[in-house]
Amino acid sequence: MSQVSVRGRVMADMIAHFTNDNLIGRKIKTGELRKKLVEPKWKCPECFVMEEIQMPEFSMEYLSRRENHRRDYVILQLHGGGYIGAMRNAYRSFAGLYCEVSRGMDVLTVDYRVAPENPYPAALEDAVEAYQWLKRSGWHSRQIIVAGDSAGGGLALALCMYLKDHNRRLPGGLILMSPWTDLTASGPSYFDNFERDPLFGKTTDSLIYNRDYAGRHDLKDPYISPMFGDYWGFPPMLIQAGSLEMLLSDSVAVAHKAKVQGAKVRLSVYEGMFHVFQMGMMMMPESKRAWKEVGRYFEVITGNGK
Repeated sequence: MSQVSVRGRVMADMIAHFTNDNLIGRKIKTGELRKKLVEPKWKCPECFVMEEIQMPEFSMEYLSRRENHRRDYVILQLHGGGYIGAMRNAYRSFAGLYCEVSRGMDVLTVDYRVAPENPYPAALEDAVEAYQWLKRSGWHSRQIIVAGDSAGGGLALALCMYLKDHNRRLPGGLILMSPWTDLTASGPSYFDNFERDPLFGKTTDSLIYNRDYAGRHDLKDPYISPMFGDYWGFPPMLIQAGSLEMLLSDSVAVAHKAKVQGAKVRLSVYEGMFHVFQMGMMMMPESKRAWKEVGRYFEVITGNGK
């Protein structure tokens, strides 16, 4: 078991400090602060080109390198936010990182519709439409790698389940960062890490107990909680999670079930880390190591690994 870096420990402590604050803590945990977040316009780095794509019900952004971009694979990114938070600048930075660690793959990021204005199945419908858009643009299913964090990770799994149920070809791979796969909150880590999770811990008044997305639908519906689905025929997947997060068992249960049902799965649990710690990008040893692991996954999945 690796030790937690000083920066990693400080970051976890800072998150716990802010979420325990009486004034803003609840707004962070419930997602209210994220939902009302107003950000400056993202400035695309000179080395990239970003195209905005308007769909009938939602929008997308297509990021590619100006030079040396790959034409053999493409990444479909589904952002997190508990199904109530829309696209934000952090995911534009994520797109750039995905492009870099994959050595030049294009990245399509979906600003899918969110609850409560647009509950289930809006997000899934938009993910399916984005996937089909890539297909219509000339990409074969096996050339598409779907990446998602938190709710986006659960949505990536739901997308695959939908495609399989409708006899459509599945993508070539899955990258899942702290995927939210159990909206019933029934896994052991919801109890074991209740006091330890710096982001969602010590309360049940948080977005991981929010029903805005599911509404009156059964929380055990695999399209809502993919942990309850099956994984026969699923593509190779990389799952990353933090040891402190309440959603840890969401990753562990899916990894176990997928392996038993024949899928190739790598589950990496980062000691002392919190929900979607990859947001630390290159500023924290653990997040830096996680992105390097994503890069190695791309090498293996595309046949370029040594």
